[in-house]
Amino acid sequence: MVVQLAAAVVVLVVAVIAASVIRKRTRVDPPTQVPYVAPTQLDRSDFERPDAPWLVVAFSSATCSSCADAWQKAQLLASPAVAVQEVEVGVRKDLHDRYSIDAVPMILIADEDGDVRASFIGAPTAADLWAALAELREPGSTPSACDHHQSAN
Repeated sequence: MVVQLAAAVVVLVVAVIAASVIRKRTRVDPPTQVPYVAPTQLDRSDFERPDAPWLVVAFSSATCSSCADAWQKAQLLASPAVAVQEVEVGVRKDLHDRYSIDAVPMILIADEDGDVRASFIGAPTAADLWAALAELREPGSTPSACDHHQSAN
């Protein structure tokens, strides 16, 4: 009886080891995740007030839960020098397609030439939006001490 029990334990241990080896050899690594990419250039004539020195564009979707919050924060940046525009996919799918927008909310800050100088994928804080625009408009205007405490984007 003891010999049969020992043989059963040995067979069980060998089966567990074999199953583990087979699982390791046949395991498929998860697919590589491609991060979302923000456009680097905008055609200012696609947007309102192309003559404004700065453009803040909030790409959004009516079905996106954080888009309304991002748009509310972006609107606060509007001024005579800063055009702010929401581009909702249901209204302007053509612009989402043209600029390959595949994640919302996405907020872009572009200069007068349409060069995207800052981008936020996901809902940024109001402070981050304000600081990015302030630094772009007037380099050195944000406290350098804050830069050491911010996480890298």
